[in-house]
Amino acid sequence: MNLAEKIKHLREVEGELRGFSRPMTQMEVVKAMHLELGESISQAYLSQLESSKRLHLTASSRDLLSRFFKVHPGYLVSDPPDYSTDLLTEVGQEGDRLGTWLLANAAEWRNEPVLSELLHLLAEVEEPRRYLAVFRTFMELSIEELEAIIDALDMHEEVE
Repeated sequence: MNLAEKIKHLREVEGELRGFSRPMTQMEVVKAMHLELGESISQAYLSQLESSKRLHLTASSRDLLSRFFKVHPGYLVSDPPDYSTDLLTEVGQEGDRLGTWLLANAAEWRNEPVLSELLHLLAEVEEPRRYLAVFRTFMELSIEELEAIIDALDMHEEVE
């Protein structure tokens, strides 16, 4: 993934995280960056990066973008040829938004290991929406009822 693709991807993820249900525009990134960090890059500079008219970031721009998007500055360095990461699925597919959101939030909540692991596992299953529907049904039960179900399952496994 080159720098232009990475920045476009980060705008998409950030838009989802902020509840826009779409990528943030370049102008929205510039304005939010200024509001939240007190400094910004220009929309024209961001556009040049995304169109690959500029292939490299200055150190200060890389630092600012990494702080805004909450990624390691090294993420914004171009990957060598044939380098591949399997962090997120293909961007732009309508059905992929949930997977992208789950993975992004798993990373964001890494200081809460149980939640982070659950979000990561959901992102990897074939039908995460089915799991969420089942979890929603479980939420209608009391914690005592859920614990009784788990105990019954554990006892059943011990019998087998």
